[in-house]
Amino acid sequence: MFIIILCAVIYIAIEVPAFIKLPSIVNIISLTAAKLPIALGIAGCIVLTGTDISAGRVVGLTACISASLLTTTFKVFPNMTSAPSIALVILIVLVVGAVVGLVNGFSVAKFKLHPFIVTLSTQLIVYGCILMYLKNGTNNGQTLSGLTDGYRNLVAGTLFKIGDTAVPMYVLYAVILTAIMWVIWNKTTFGKNMFAVGSNEEAANVSGVNVTRTIIMVFVLAGIMYAITGFIDGARIASANANTGLNYECDAIAACVIGGVSFVGGIGKISGIVIGVLLLQIIFAGLNFLSVDANMLYIIKGLIILIACAIDMRKYLVRK
Repeated sequence: MFIIILCAVIYIAIEVPAFIKLPSIVNIISLTAAKLPIALGIAGCIVLTGTDISAGRVVGLTACISASLLTTTFKVFPNMTSAPSIALVILIVLVVGAVVGLVNGFSVAKFKLHPFIVTLSTQLIVYGCILMYLKNGTNNGQTLSGLTDGYRNLVAGTLFKIGDTAVPMYVLYAVILTAIMWVIWNKTTFGKNMFAVGSNEEAANVSGVNVTRTIIMVFVLAGIMYAITGFIDGARIASANANTGLNYECDAIAACVIGGVSFVGGIGKISGIVIGVLLLQIIFAGLNFLSVDANMLYIIKGLIILIACAIDMRKYLVRK
């Protein structure tokens, strides 16, 4: 996959030289930073040989909550006169993400349901919550906008400039989250237990690992990462609606598989996830430079996931 994408990037750079100029590179880095938290969250579910297709809708719900509270026009809550503190809103969205993750993890761990079925159910539930939430007050399902300057500056403000090109603040947040997740995955008992459960659940249980708690914690952590993505996305896009976060989980899963997180379980690295997200954003940005039909991107995403999973399974069978 790396070789195929590298060849594609070289071809795009030759066809459209602007693709490798500074503004384009900074844009790719910014898009990578925006999509990295959700990929870091969903990767843990894949390590457990599962997945989480509710991720995009959780991003949408938390983005809508953030945009409805940190705004200058309170359409969802018309009785409010001023925006609450940003810290309080962050806490609210983190709790919302964690609750969805808790439901997913508890259902998978306690009821032994397949993660696909569980997260398909919560995806529909969360989407229904989004639609009802946007109907509150005088909003009537419309797009939420008019965000406060404090919220916008905190997320999308300028971190520093390279020439005349600004690097947004959320790039820093993505770096911090990546470092935190690296420590969790590699330097904590929870991280070791996660890989043990993903490799062989029965063996992990016999070895004294609390399998139920580990699975629940993985999904809760994933939900928190989705919530952070939603909070960032609300300010990054400067609006939120029922379609915010749509298909984000597809991009995240594709990035994880490209980055070496295996669906056979117990295999994956944080560095691989970062590279996977970066490569995916490079190829999508390149296709936009080539003026490829936006509808074709869905076909390409599907092919990337299919080919990457096929290669991964082939490697697993050869090792086995």
